[in-house]
Amino acid sequence: MSEPKTPTPTPAGDTYKGWVFKWTNYIKGYQRRWFVLSNGLLSYYRTQAEMGHTCRGTINLATATIAVDDACNFVISNGGAQTYHLKASCEVERQRWITALELAKAKAARMQAESDDSGDDFSPSSGSAPPGQSGGAQSSEVQSTLRTLGSKVEDLSTCNDLISKHGSALQRSLSELDSLRLTGEAGDKIRQVTERATLFRITSNAMINACRDFLALAQGHSKRWQKALQAERDQRVRLEETLEQLAKQHNNLERAFRGASQVNPSADSKGSVSGKGEGSDEDDDNEFFDAMEEAPEFITVPADPHFHKRSSSNVSGFNSEMCSDDQSLDEQPLAINQESQELEPVRKRRTRIPDKPNYSLNLWSIMKNCIGKELSKIPMPVNFNEPISMLQRLSEDLEYYELLDKAAKCQSSLEQLCYVAAFSVSSYSTTVHRTGKPFNPLLGETYELDRRRESGYRSLCEQVSHHPPAAAHHVISDRGWILRQEIAVASKFRGKYLSIMPLGTIHAIFEKGNNHYTWKKVTTTVHNIIVGKLWIDQSGEIDVVNHTTGDRCHLKFAPYSYFSRDVARKVTGVVTDKDGKAHYVLSGTWDEKLEFSRVMQSSKGGENGTEGKQKTVYQTLKARELWKKNTLPEAAETMYFFTSLALTLNEMEEGVAPTDSRRRPDQRLMEAGRWEEANAEKQRLEEKQRGVRREREREAASQRTASQSEEAIDEDSFTDSSQKSTHQDNYKALWFEHCEDPTTGEPTHIYKGGYWEAKEGSSWDDCPQIY
Repeated sequence: MSEPKTPTPTPAGDTYKGWVFKWTNYIKGYQRRWFVLSNGLLSYYRTQAEMGHTCRGTINLATATIAVDDACNFVISNGGAQTYHLKASCEVERQRWITALELAKAKAARMQAESDDSGDDFSPSSGSAPPGQSGGAQSSEVQSTLRTLGSKVEDLSTCNDLISKHGSALQRSLSELDSLRLTGEAGDKIRQVTERATLFRITSNAMINACRDFLALAQGHSKRWQKALQAERDQRVRLEETLEQLAKQHNNLERAFRGASQVNPSADSKGSVSGKGEGSDEDDDNEFFDAMEEAPEFITVPADPHFHKRSSSNVSGFNSEMCSDDQSLDEQPLAINQESQELEPVRKRRTRIPDKPNYSLNLWSIMKNCIGKELSKIPMPVNFNEPISMLQRLSEDLEYYELLDKAAKCQSSLEQLCYVAAFSVSSYSTTVHRTGKPFNPLLGETYELDRRRESGYRSLCEQVSHHPPAAAHHVISDRGWILRQEIAVASKFRGKYLSIMPLGTIHAIFEKGNNHYTWKKVTTTVHNIIVGKLWIDQSGEIDVVNHTTGDRCHLKFAPYSYFSRDVARKVTGVVTDKDGKAHYVLSGTWDEKLEFSRVMQSSKGGENGTEGKQKTVYQTLKARELWKKNTLPEAAETMYFFTSLALTLNEMEEGVAPTDSRRRPDQRLMEAGRWEEANAEKQRLEEKQRGVRREREREAASQRTASQSEEAIDEDSFTDSSQKSTHQDNYKALWFEHCEDPTTGEPTHIYKGGYWEAKEGSSWDDCPQIY
C-alpha cells in the first residue's frame, strides 16, 4: 500500500498530523487512521474529511506514557483507560512521531503546571479590584506575554535535549564503527559525519543561548513598557474628563443663547420679558425641537412668533409667506380625507397569509463560500427569502402614496419638497424588521399594482436586466403625479454583514407647476449574518433636487453607533431654495416618523464643526408631524413582519399578465409553507432561465458574425458606433424602452405604454413563457 507523504515534523510547532496504522481488533487488525497532534492532545479520525465533525478518540499527552515496541510500532497510554497501539509505515516515520509526541508531552505538562501556579497567584481578593485600577490587568498581560516567550524558549530547550540525546547516541554508534578500523574511504566518511553531528549540536546550543538572552532582555524592558502604558492610560482619562467639562460648558452656553434670543432689547413690555425666562421651554408656542442635536452642519433654536409679528416691518413679506404655507399645510390632510371618503374600495383585500414555518438551517454552511461575491449570483434556498419578489418589494414604496397626493396639492414648491423628502424616507420604514431576502425576479418578470379605484394610482414593474439585476418601475396617479425609477442592486457579503447598494435614480413629476424631483437611495446593511440576531441599518445621504426651481433637500441617515448617545435610526435634513437659503428643517427617524420646522432666521454662530467651520444656527417654529409610520398588522411577526400593503401584494388577481410575480410557482409554494417543493421549483426556474440565456447568446453571436461579414463588404454600412453595439445583447424589455434620461443623462428604461391596454384586451401574446 502506498502511503501519502507525511509532512516533516516540527518539534516546536503546535500541530502535527499524518496517517498512522492503529490496532482495532483481531479481525480487522491494523487500520489506517488520520492522527492530529495539537495543543497537547492526540486525536484520530477515520478520514481527513471527518476532522470537521467526528472525532474517534483523544488522549491528553500531559498524563500519557509513550513506549516503543520495535522498529515501527509504538504504544501511547494514559494509565489504562485509553491505549493506542500504533504502527508507522517505516522506522523514520515512527521516529518523527515519537519526537513530536515527546515534545508535545513536555509542553503539555509544563502548561498544566503553569496553570496550577497561576490559579494560586490570582486569589479572589486580587481579582476583585475596582474597574478603574486596570494597571494590574495590563501587568498581567505583560507577564502573560513573557510567559509565552519563556514557553517558546523552553520548547527550544526541549528540542535541544532531544537533539543532544539522539546526537550522543549517533556519535557513540559512529565511534564504535570507527573502532572497527574500516577501510580508509569508509573511515573518512564516518569522521565527516561525526564532525557534522558535533557542529549541529554546537549550533543548537548557540540557538538556545541566543533565545535565553532575548528572554532576559524582554524581562528587563517589561517595567518600561508598563510605565509607558500607564502614562497613556492616565492621559486618556484626563482627555475624557476634559471632554465632559466641555460638554457641560456647551450645554450652559446653549441655554444662555436661548435666553438671550428670547429676552431681547424690546424689553419695553414687562409682560413679554417676564414671560420669557429660563422657564420659557414650558411654553407650548415656543417649544423647542432640536432637529439636529449633534449634527455637524447646523444647530436649531426656538423662534418667538410673537417677536416676529411685532417686527413685521422687517419681515412682513417673510411672515405672510409663512402664514400661507402653514395654513395650506394644516388644511391639506382634511382635503385628502374628504376626497378619500368618496372612494369606496372595490374589493376586500386579505389581511393574513400562512404563518412562516420554523425550519432550521445551517447558515454558515452556505455563506462561508459566498464571501466577497455578488448576492444576486449566490444560489440561495428559499429559507432565507420572504414570499415576495424584488418587483413587489419595489412596489411597496407606495405604502405612503398619500404623501405624494398631498405634495401634488401644495401651493409652494418648498412645501412640496418637504412631502417628497418624507416620501423618500418612508420607503425604509418597512425594512426595519424585514430580514428576509426577496426573490430575484426572472428576466422579463412583471408585477402590476392596480389601485386606481381605491387609491388613484397604477403601478407597473418589469425586470429589464438579469446580470446586473435591474428593475424598471412606473407609477401614474389620477391625482397629478408620476413616479418612475430604474433600480439596480449591487451587494457584497463581507462575512459579518451584508451591504446592499441600490443604484439608479428615482423621479417624481407633478403636473401642477411641472416640478420634477430626483433622488437616489441610501445603503442598506444587514448585520450579524453569522452570529446573533439579524438587524438592518440604513446609512448615507440623499439629495432630493427640484430640477425645475433649483430647490434642494439634503437628508442625512446617521449610521448606528454603539457609543452614540443620539436616537437610533436618526434622519435629519434641510430644505433650501436655489440660493441656498434654508426654509425648513426636517428631523425624525426612518422607522417611525418625520417632523418639520419652519426656519424663521439663520445665522453663523454655533461652535466649530469637525473641519473648523462654524455651524449654522436656525431659529425655527414648533415642529409638526410630516409623516408617521402605520402600525403593523396583528401577529405580523409570524407573517414575515409584512405591512398591510405587503400582505396583499401576492394575492392572486384575475387578468394579470402571464409574467406577473403572482404566478411565480416557487414563490407561491413558499407562501403556502411548502418550502422543499419551493426549493425544487426555484432550481427548475433558474435552470430554465440559464438555458434561455444561452440560446439568446448564441443568437447574438450569430448576428455579430453576420454583421462582421457585411462590414467587410461595405465599411460605410456601420459607421455609427451605437449601431455596431446593438447586437451585443439582443434582449429588449417588453413594456419599457432603453434610452437616455432627458433630465439626468443616465441610461435608463422608461415606460413606453401598452400594458394597461393589453390587459383590457387580454392580449398577452408577446409575453414570454418564463415560468
